[in-house]
Amino acid sequence: MKQLILPSIRLTGISIVFFCGIYSLIILGFAQAAPAKGKGEPVKLNGKVVGYALEGQAFTQDKYFWSRPSAVGYNAAGSGGSNKGPSNPDYLKDVQSRIDTFLAHNPGIKKDEIPSDLVTASGSGLDPDISPEAAYVQAKRIARVRNINEAEVHQLIEQNTQKPLLGLFGTERVNVLRLNIALDNFGSR
Repeated sequence: MKQLILPSIRLTGISIVFFCGIYSLIILGFAQAAPAKGKGEPVKLNGKVVGYALEGQAFTQDKYFWSRPSAVGYNAAGSGGSNKGPSNPDYLKDVQSRIDTFLAHNPGIKKDEIPSDLVTASGSGLDPDISPEAAYVQAKRIARVRNINEAEVHQLIEQNTQKPLLGLFGTERVNVLRLNIALDNFGSR
């Protein structure tokens, strides 16, 4: 018994020192080498920080592109999903409410044209990106409310669409905060 306990205690001690100390310092070193020293990627407008590129925000006005819904109210301190399964009646009610709201604000769009990322929350609840399809389906509303040409809105979406890393990893995505800033800047030209 003694020959099993002592090595276990040593291994536990080594693991604690490595994972709580050395590993943490390595990750801190990588963070310090990153832009903004690991404190997020602030997005500025007119010299003022208006948000962070890696954190979703709520946009509810019709003149802006809407973000992906958040199960945590866009609260970064409480990041997480809802734990409700796809057959949960409360979850289905939430999704249907989001669909109804979207259809009310986007006349002419059919229910089956709404991309799922506009009515379902992400696992973190803080997804800053939407699919290009989710942006394009909102273009008509944006153009109507801002009294600009829909083709110009499509062009802004194309300019703000991020391609997969190395053309292989991930999917195309649009950062909603950056797209809305570009939209505001477009209106001030």
